[in-house]
Amino acid sequence: MTKEPKPRTMSYLRVSTNEQDNQKFKHDVRAFANSKDFGRVQFIEEKITGKKNWKTRKIATMIDGMEAGDKLIVPELSRLGRSTLEVLEILEAAKTKGIAVYSVKENYQLNGDGIQSKIMTTMLSLFSDLEHHFISERTKEGLKAARAKGKLLGRPKGPGKSKLDNHRDEIIDKLKLGVPKTKIAQRYKTTPANLQNWLTKNRIKVKEVI
Repeated sequence: MTKEPKPRTMSYLRVSTNEQDNQKFKHDVRAFANSKDFGRVQFIEEKITGKKNWKTRKIATMIDGMEAGDKLIVPELSRLGRSTLEVLEILEAAKTKGIAVYSVKENYQLNGDGIQSKIMTTMLSLFSDLEHHFISERTKEGLKAARAKGKLLGRPKGPGKSKLDNHRDEIIDKLKLGVPKTKIAQRYKTTPANLQNWLTKNRIKVKEVI
């Protein structure tokens, strides 16, 4: 009779390019894993700027290779992504595969059926909405200040240019997560009709990305 593979405990360690090494993080993660009898921890390390999208980082490859029942430990939540939205996307990807995610510094389990996990996921979602609200407010204030100084504002001139072009990967990721087009349009300050026209123009088919 074939034995089922034993669930693994893995840890993702990211430091930015101007930081030192991961030794302290490793120590903290091992101590956390030992306190919960998780057994041996396999570390995946990465030194990279936080501006790089998570889909192109080792965390994406790591989650792809993990199985249901595996555990993913990070020294602190901010090491997962560069924003609350990105952290939520990573947690959603892990949850879909049945991976439990633990944060040492905050002492949270982010995925699971427990009440703590559900509360934390709800709070992160609220923080994400707040984050986008604050960004929107800062953008409006910046535009207002620029107008007051007499600067010309608006879409760059030229054929085929769209303000959505710079957010292509983010929009596709949101569609994959099932975010409604109305919310995506609102987030990038356009209309659902303009968003659909942009998707059609760029040959991004909804059925291919959901």
